[in-house]
This record gives sequence, C-alpha cells and structure tokens, in this order.
Amino acid sequence: MKIKSILIFLFVLVLTGNSEDRMPNIVIIYTDDQGSIDINSYGAKDLITPAMDSLCHEGVRFTQFYSAAAVCSPSRAALLTGRVPVRAGVPGNVSSHPGGRGALPTEQITMAEVFKAAGYSTAHIGKWHLGFTPPTMPNGQGFDYSFGHMGGCIDNYSHFFYWVPPNRHDLYKNGEEIWRTGEYFPTLMVDEATKFMEAKRDKPFFMYWAINLPHYPLQATEKWRRRYAHIKDDKRRRYAAFMSSMDEAIGSLLKEIDDLGLRDNTIVVFQSDHGHSVESRTFGGGGNSGPYRGAKSSFFEGGIRVPSIIRWPGKIPAGEVRDQLCVSVDWLPTLADLAGVDLPNHKIDGKSLVPVIRSASAKSPHIEFHWMGSGLQPQWAVREGDWKLIGNPKDPTIKSSFDKVDKLFLVNLSKDIGEKKNLRYSHPNHLNRLKAIHNRWLVDLRGSNR
Repeated sequence: MKIKSILIFLFVLVLTGNSEDRMPNIVIIYTDDQGSIDINSYGAKDLITPAMDSLCHEGVRFTQFYSAAAVCSPSRAALLTGRVPVRAGVPGNVSSHPGGRGALPTEQITMAEVFKAAGYSTAHIGKWHLGFTPPTMPNGQGFDYSFGHMGGCIDNYSHFFYWVPPNRHDLYKNGEEIWRTGEYFPTLMVDEATKFMEAKRDKPFFMYWAINLPHYPLQATEKWRRRYAHIKDDKRRRYAAFMSSMDEAIGSLLKEIDDLGLRDNTIVVFQSDHGHSVESRTFGGGGNSGPYRGAKSSFFEGGIRVPSIIRWPGKIPAGEVRDQLCVSVDWLPTLADLAGVDLPNHKIDGKSLVPVIRSASAKSPHIEFHWMGSGLQPQWAVREGDWKLIGNPKDPTIKSSFDKVDKLFLVNLSKDIGEKKNLRYSHPNHLNRLKAIHNRWLVDLRGSNR
C-alpha cells in the first residue's frame, strides 16, 4: 500500500505540479467572419490590431492556412473533430433555435473529449452553433464548463438572436439560460475565461475561446467608433471599429494569461473560422480579402484562406512565417502531438503540423485537400499543389451568376492568386486529373467515415 500511495502521489504531481514537464495549457482563439488579411501583419493598412500582431511576432504565422468550410457550423465541426465537415456530420449550418435542425452528432469525438480524457479541464467560451439540445450543447460534447450563445449570432448587449423570428434570448452557462442584460458580451467572455483559468491554473486546461466578433451585428465600443471616424466608407468604418474592439478583448485575454503566470506553458492558437461576410446584416461587408477573390460562403480563396497563428514561448519558433498549405482540421493532431496526447482511434483528415511549425523547409502534410458544401448542387473544391478546381462555385462579392462554362472553375494559384481566369478549356489534363481526384475522394468519404 505504501508503494502504491507513493506512485499515486507522483502521478498527481506530474499532472498538477509546476514542473516544466507538465502538459501545456491550450487556448484556441477562434474569430468569426474575419477577412483574409484583416490583421496588420497580414497586410491590413487601416486597422489597429496590436494583440493579434503580438501573436504573429511571438509565434508562427501561416500564409496558406485554410478553413475546412466557408460558413460557421461546418468550420467549427471540422476544427473540433479534425475531420472534414461532411465526415463530421455537419455539411452546413445548423439551427439557432432550441431543438432545431442539425447538430454535431454526439458520436463524433471532439477536441474537448480528447484532452479531457488526458486529464485536462475543458471550457467553451463564446459562440457554439453546433447544436441546441442538451446532448449536443457544449457540456454534452466534452466541455466541463460552458459560457456563451448556442446559435449563430447575438446582439452583444441584450444577448438576443435576431436573425429569423421569433426573436429569442440566447445566453447560457453550463446548459442553463442566464441573463446579463446590458453587459457587453466580449467583456463577459474575457471575464469568464479569466475565472476558468484562475480556477484551473494548477492543472492543464483546454479552452476553446470562440469569440463572436467581427460577425454582425457590428457593435463596436465608443472608443473605437471615435478612433475610426475618419474612414469615409461606412462599411469599412463599422467593421474596422469592431475589429479593434475584438483585438482589445483578445489583448485582455492574453494579459490575463500573463498575469496568471501561465504564458510560458500555454499554447495559443489563433484562427478565423472563414472569410468576411458581405451579407446585408453586416452592411454589405467591410472586411478585406486582399488579393483573394470571394468572401464567406465561397470556396474561392477569400472565403476559405484565413489568418492563423500558433504561439508557445520558448518551445516553438517566434516571429517566423510558414507558407505551406495547412488546414483547420490539422489543429487537433498538431495540439495532441505537442501535448503528448493520444488521438481518437478513428479516421481523421487532419495531419500534425509540428514539422512545419518547426521548419520552414518542411513539406505540407497535404498533397491534396478537399472542400464540400451542402444542398442539392453543393459547392465543392479540390486543391493539389498550385492547381485548384471549384465545382458549382459561389462568389457573393459579385451580383451576376455563373454560367454553365464556369460550373467547373480551374485555376493555377501560383499564376492567378485572384482566381480571375478559368482555365478549364486551356488545361484539360489538369481539369480531368482534379476531377478524378475529387471523385476518388468522394468514394473514400462514403466508405470510411468511421
């Protein structure tokens, strides 16, 4: 019994002590509807983004990082499961009403469940949009603690969902509705994250901080509305003020990590869920996709190429850039690799990015990658090297619809990053090869979901 007691003590010490060998904390900052270049370090010239820039300066910044989806729910399902949205069971957006249509199936294994099984405390803070029944809300999907809204968006002061009637209050803590009327939701997220980290600082924790900015409604603070009053373009002015309101919240979160003495043993991952919105509720779109075509809901680059960063002081390079093709499904195996945690025993689509993070000369883990939307004629895409083929393309930044010729849209990104010219007829061999690759992938997808 004495020997057993000693062994148990040593095991607990490893998990909860202050040893450098303790598993790292993990914080994922997942922004909502952020444009491809809307951080100074990514090319924005008119924004004030010191917190996000600090992550770029202190970590590894990716230039060819993709979301696995172009809209909210499937992008989140892919991140949390390491599987493309169709394989994860969330090909499109799910309902924002209690008991509504669609959800991340409970049999899917989430990142929270993976890290919880390894001894981590787990928390969801912010937006969910992956189910609105007790089994499919965060506490049913591996999160010990949850605070935020379950639907696609909320007013940041009343915490009501206004997208479609009936209007409905949407603020929950651990599955129970709560009321914090009049309190600014970004500030509430920082406060809740701080309380969680303070309570769990002595053992490893995993926190999914799914901030709901800069998704509409664009409710910037007065400080930032005044700061950007000089911008004449109404759309960009509103968006810019909201972006800096978001950056300030992110800066507050990063400061709390530092103040708690957790900086050196905390991996921070940053990523936008997809491109910026041009919907009417965001005043037609104030985000910036830079040289890339398209926006949210599109498989053109502006809809899926997103800013993404990882920081772990002293453990990975700082202030470096990686140009390899990487995807959001890669975060699960990457973080598991860095933390020494076992992956689920089923097929995932993500690959560990650790070699890429450690070396600019490492190859991308993806020879090819595929995107698949939802609906009767779903949008789809495949990329192999510099070549990319989009089927049934959408581009919400233009008013005209695609004709039959452009239902298959072939580009070489190394020569046409703006995806302006369709090469389907001038390069039939590439077209046929990518079509065949896509069809092979569809067969694999149907036959190996487990």
